Amino acid sequence: MNGDLLSVRGLSLSYGPVSAVRNISLRVGDGEIVALLGPNGAGKTSVLRGVTGLVPPTAGRVRMAGHRVDRPSRAVALGIAHVPEGRRVFPGLSVSDNLLVGGWAVSGSRSQLRARRDQVFEMFPRLGERQRQLAGQLSGGEQQMLAIGRALMTEPRLLLIDELSLGLAPMVVDTLIERLVELNKAGLSLLLIEQFVHRALGIADRVYMLSKGRVVFEGTPDDATKAGAVEEAYLLGAGT
Repeated sequence: MNGDLLSVRGLSLSYGPVSAVRNISLRVGDGEIVALLGPNGAGKTSVLRGVTGLVPPTAGRVRMAGHRVDRPSRAVALGIAHVPEGRRVFPGLSVSDNLLVGGWAVSGSRSQLRARRDQVFEMFPRLGERQRQLAGQLSGGEQQMLAIGRALMTEPRLLLIDELSLGLAPMVVDTLIERLVELNKAGLSLLLIEQFVHRALGIADRVYMLSKGRVVFEGTPDDATKAGAVEEAYLLGAGT
């Protein structure tokens, strides 16, 4: 590891009068896979939204490679890409156009965008086979491939993934995880929210457990298992 790529300190976030995240600090090292786990409503998605500036924090700071992140466009410029929960592809656009739209957020010629798109097709051959098909006609697994591929079009240094396996068959999830591990070996850092805890612990370098909007554990997957941190966080129950 070459130091912290992402640094979050004292992050708090609210939706109107409802506090979702309270004084959270976390980090992702350069080249790390970090899992963010916890029960439904624990604040995991809110953390990712705070990191990218989609929801302005009420307190705390976020830095990417030493630079402050305070809005989504700044996050993208600094090398953060976000795969949201529910995939959120553009259903009325083709697979190819979905990818090209993802690449427009960063500089590059048309030929460079197409080259990046072709790299995504190499990673996910099924997308290449369906590149002219409307995204809304894809299966859930194919849409998740597309959502990841669209994020990769910005050539990020850090990929945030919210609920990778939601609604997907186990074999599809295994394929997606294999691809993410390959990307990590090639240098991409990952911050991952995953409902299947054992899958996340199997690939993560470190894990944060959230409960009721707070970090209740930080450590390696082995430490989390030995300490019973996973069971404890889920038994504590969800917050707002």
